Amino acid sequence: MHQIKLDSDIDFAGWRQAARALVLSNVAPAEVRWSVAGAAPDLFAEPAQPSALPRASGSFNVPALFVDLAKTVMLHRDPQRFALLYAVLWRLRRDPDLLARCTDRQLTQLEAMAKAVRSDQHKMQGFVRFREIGREPDNHFVAWYEPEHLIVEATAPFFARRFADMPWSILTPERCAHWDGHALSFTPGIERSAAPSADRLEQLWLTYYASTFNPARLNMKAMQGHMPKRFWKNLPEAALIEPLIADAERRTRAMIDAAPPAPKPNRQRRKTTVPSNYSKHDVSSR
Repeated sequence: MHQIKLDSDIDFAGWRQAARALVLSNVAPAEVRWSVAGAAPDLFAEPAQPSALPRASGSFNVPALFVDLAKTVMLHRDPQRFALLYAVLWRLRRDPDLLARCTDRQLTQLEAMAKAVRSDQHKMQGFVRFREIGREPDNHFVAWYEPEHLIVEATAPFFARRFADMPWSILTPERCAHWDGHALSFTPGIERSAAPSADRLEQLWLTYYASTFNPARLNMKAMQGHMPKRFWKNLPEAALIEPLIADAERRTRAMIDAAPPAPKPNRQRRKTTVPSNYSKHDVSSR
């Protein structure tokens, strides 16, 4: 059994190096056990020391599509992702057309993992809310976020581009990202209690949100599909949604009750006057 220990949960370079050496040495997936340095030990597994990578000669190529897929799947939280990726790589060397089989069970699993990661990144980009700490010129913007997967380092460049002119930090339970206006850096995660809870601009933002809120155009079911309730606790405006809807319903009922009754339709039949010289047999030709 080959025991491969990666440096971190997102150590794609380490996985790639080990996987290449193992495949070239004809080590079957069942003969490899993957783990991560610093992870809690499996109480039901036999303790084992990491194995040295086998010396292998030669090379082989894989489609760029698989490399991109592997990089994304590496950010998933499923501990079996390393083994699943290696199993597909093992098969891919012997079957170059494997990626074209959309019904393959292992490929379907990888695609589902990649989709979940991309969705989590999209939600992070939309749901992070920064709070201002301090005042200019020494102010700093801080946000708390709880991602489902290991996406902080991969998603941080998006915020560096979007908020390039302000120093910020995104704090999460496992990894924190920081931007000083020039470079990104990362530190270990922190607890929720250590994150800031409010700032001097938050009330202004809430006032603006309330003024632009249109309950007539709001579909709660659709909104929760895009913004599940588990994210609401970290969004300042989310606390306003239900009270604003309730108040809109109250005001709508009051307007209906205060409106004057609609006039009753006149059902009296109008009489039609027929000229005395008219005959139903008269036909006018043109």
